Amino acid sequence: MFSNKSHFNIRFCILLLFCNWVLGGTAQTAKTLVPLVEKGIIDLRNNSLEQSAVPISGDWAIYWSKLLTRTDSSITPTGFTYFPKNWNNTTINGKSLPAQGYASYTVRVIVNSKQQQNLGIKLPDTYCSFKLFVNGKPFANAGIPGTTKETTKEQWIEQVVELPTEDTLDLILQIANFRHSKGGPYRPILIGNKKLLQADQAAEDAFDLLLAGALLMGGLFFIGLFYFGKHDKVILFFSLFCLAYSYRIIGSDNYVLHSLLSNFPWIIGVHLEYLSLFIGLLFFMLYTKYLFPEETNNWLLYIEAGMAIILCLIVIVFPPSVFTQLINPFLLVMFSLIVHVFYIYIKAYINKKLGAKYALFSTGILLVIFFLINLKYFNLVEPPRYVLFFGYIAFFFLQSLVLSYRFAFILKEAKKQAEQGLKAKNDFLSTMSHEIRTPLNSIVGMTNIMLMENPSEEQKEQLNVLLFSANNLLNIVNDILDFNKIEAGKIGFESIEMDVNNIAQKLIKGFGTLAKDKGIQLKLNIDDQLNAKLIGDPTRISQVIGNLLHNAIKFTKRGYVELRITVIQKDNSDIKLLVEVEDTGIGIAVEKQLMIFEQFTQADTSTSRNFGGTGLGLAISKRLLELQGAKLQLKSELEKGSTFYFEISYPIAAPKIPETGFINNPIPTEDSKPLTGTTILLVEDNEVNILVAKTFLTKWGASVDIAHNGQEAVNLFNPSVHQLILMDMHMPVMDGYEATRILRDRGVKTPIIALTASLPREIEDQIKETGINDIVVKPFIPSELFKVILHYTGIHRL
Repeated sequence: MFSNKSHFNIRFCILLLFCNWVLGGTAQTAKTLVPLVEKGIIDLRNNSLEQSAVPISGDWAIYWSKLLTRTDSSITPTGFTYFPKNWNNTTINGKSLPAQGYASYTVRVIVNSKQQQNLGIKLPDTYCSFKLFVNGKPFANAGIPGTTKETTKEQWIEQVVELPTEDTLDLILQIANFRHSKGGPYRPILIGNKKLLQADQAAEDAFDLLLAGALLMGGLFFIGLFYFGKHDKVILFFSLFCLAYSYRIIGSDNYVLHSLLSNFPWIIGVHLEYLSLFIGLLFFMLYTKYLFPEETNNWLLYIEAGMAIILCLIVIVFPPSVFTQLINPFLLVMFSLIVHVFYIYIKAYINKKLGAKYALFSTGILLVIFFLINLKYFNLVEPPRYVLFFGYIAFFFLQSLVLSYRFAFILKEAKKQAEQGLKAKNDFLSTMSHEIRTPLNSIVGMTNIMLMENPSEEQKEQLNVLLFSANNLLNIVNDILDFNKIEAGKIGFESIEMDVNNIAQKLIKGFGTLAKDKGIQLKLNIDDQLNAKLIGDPTRISQVIGNLLHNAIKFTKRGYVELRITVIQKDNSDIKLLVEVEDTGIGIAVEKQLMIFEQFTQADTSTSRNFGGTGLGLAISKRLLELQGAKLQLKSELEKGSTFYFEISYPIAAPKIPETGFINNPIPTEDSKPLTGTTILLVEDNEVNILVAKTFLTKWGASVDIAHNGQEAVNLFNPSVHQLILMDMHMPVMDGYEATRILRDRGVKTPIIALTASLPREIEDQIKETGINDIVVKPFIPSELFKVILHYTGIHRL
């Protein structure tokens, strides 16, 4: 495997090869020999113009402060000057030309029109308007050259026009400039096959449009990422840099935008051209600062950024004749920034910062690009168009990789933190559940004990209120835990035999007292076709219907609540049920009907004050049904009532063959002391819980031995004495799991019942592993504990 250093060396070599290829290609282009204009004449009869274009460069005749329309031998030229060359750098007869003014250039081009058909001419932009005449006829123009600022209209576009089929072509090029700091021609005119010239221009335009489009889409993408994400300034400034530079690609050099929008105002275009360059530099500075803040020299960057801001302000405030002179100061700032950025990325790479290797490599490419652009700007070389295109693409791609790598890392860390937070929340809720259930067990247990002591009617009413409040708190805890498990994706469903008819009847009976206290009628309507047992999760269907009934009763002041179960489809193996809970309560406004299914949400803020509740019941029911392939729906009218309904399918359980000779003995009553002669080992560390459990056990006739932790239970247990063990799971010294494991390892077969505040689904794996026979959840219902003990002592099998 290669080391990181080896990888870096390979990339550096690739960069050097790229530079060598680019410079080699440009040098080769520079060495290609072409004829030059001499004294205003160029002879191209021996050149194959069908194969390649030839620049009409050399000594053109110039007529300063004259706008000619035809060749006139009576008019003496001001002189001969190399074309193309800015007026700022032109001296004629010992006099330097000013940047602003107007002039005409003339040249005679001799070709063989019979051998060279379909000739065309490619006209680049000039500073800052031109008009071309061929053999005395106007052929093309960019803007309108005039003799004053008012009569001149500036325009920057490139164009290809077809030449007449004549052997001698007299070209007159009018140029005028009154606004720019530079004047005159600066790029050569090309002559060649019209189709080749058009194809070449189309390729250049396509490169520019493709690159600008890529930058624009990338910039908009990262803007969206910033807006909808964590508002990371690195992403913001890179997106702004992409957007600013996307205009630079189509608003300068070939001026594709100006060609597409022929009426695009020149004054706006020139301001945007320079502003996009300067502000793009500023955005790239800020992007680098926030990308690698520890490696950035802030003082140097502030100086560079300050100069970039000054350049931007000058462009905004001053006319083109002023701000177009700022290229040289800009080049100083730019090269200072590139060196600074290169230094930052090297430090970041050494410090193993995220994405530093991509940033470093991209900066090397950027150095090459700007070096080539400046060579082109000073007319030293003409690099191949595709080199700049792929260089730009590589730079922006690598910088995008930096951000993508950074964003992926942030997401990974956020996911990790979220998972840790979720685990902490789950652990907290599990712990709090246990801690709340433990005192609740004492409250519920002691309340039940006091209710057995024949209290007065007033005391009985107060104890029932206390018991109701304790059970209500228990329901809230259970709702929160259930919702937490649903959100964590840890909810499970059983597939066991269940009697939906029986479940519905028990629910109606269970809510009967609550409905009676409110003075409302509780109805049950079950389809006669529901006469078989089904395969499903009885706990969850009971929970869903129970939540709906509880909600309906809670929000109904008068009238009735009805549970209807209708069979809508049935065959030999499956059944589809429609479950409806209808009430005549307060109803729900249409605009709030979707909102009530959200967690911790009720239709109105006053609802929780008037009726109580956490707002979790419907959210839990909705999610439980969705996980079973059903959908909870609502029909409601304000002040008239609501109907919650859902359709759900279940397999039909196979009918059981009744056992012959089976006698269904009635369950003994608690007062008959059926546990007389039974000794139970109670393992519990909480004294109040010991008191509660022992009170019930002795009431049922059992003898009770007490162990305060698992270690005491292991030492105290006697298989010849104890017929049953009630084991708390969370205790000091040794917990119930370890104690059970030790007893089972010793070969103890005595039934062990977990008496725990944890929910069965939370500890079922540990229960199976340790060999515990059954679970009774705290706070326990005395009658349920009674039945479980009778079953495992063999007194009455369930």
